Amino acid sequence: MKQFLDLASTPPVPWKNGGGSTRELACWPPGAGMDSFAWRVSVATIASPGPFSAFVGVDRQIMLLDGDGVHLQGTEGHWQHALTHRWEPFAFSGEEPVDCRMLGGVSTDFNLMLRRGEWTGNLKVLRDVPPPAEGAAAGLCMVLQGTWRCEDCDTHQVRMLAAGQGLWWVNEGGEAAPSITPVRGAESGRSADDAPVLAWVALRRGSAP
Repeated sequence: MKQFLDLASTPPVPWKNGGGSTRELACWPPGAGMDSFAWRVSVATIASPGPFSAFVGVDRQIMLLDGDGVHLQGTEGHWQHALTHRWEPFAFSGEEPVDCRMLGGVSTDFNLMLRRGEWTGNLKVLRDVPPPAEGAAAGLCMVLQGTWRCEDCDTHQVRMLAAGQGLWWVNEGGEAAPSITPVRGAESGRSADDAPVLAWVALRRGSAP
């Protein structure tokens, strides 16, 4: 099962507290609610300060995509983190509610949520070919910058992906993970300032070793 995604055409869903909105890129199983997903990937726009909801039994990873960033602090005071540099993932437990303070204007972030004990995986930022996804039962990628070439290893169909585009897949019947490669320099017609950058997640079933 493979499905392409495009952030630009994914509708935002406003938060109940009015502090921002979320665009869900992928969720497993499809259609699962916030209490029943096994894994979920989304992009959130944070427009004003306020709390993050607690998700018991969920491991979270967050990464700034655009904007001035935010300051995060567990409400019990055990940790704090300034999310100010884009494309630098930060992991935290979903049990504890998190207070979010703005460090400037509106910010956009990438979010990975994994049901603990069911799925594991790390959000990575790549500038070259992704490592082999051996043992991965699912995965997701989204272009952060530049152009990437995606080839379906089963059908050999090729598709070019630009910023905000990507795909997710679940290996249910022995299908191979797609081949993702950066398109560089003269091949893409772009400058070195637009060098390919990719958000990549390989997901495995079960608990972390």
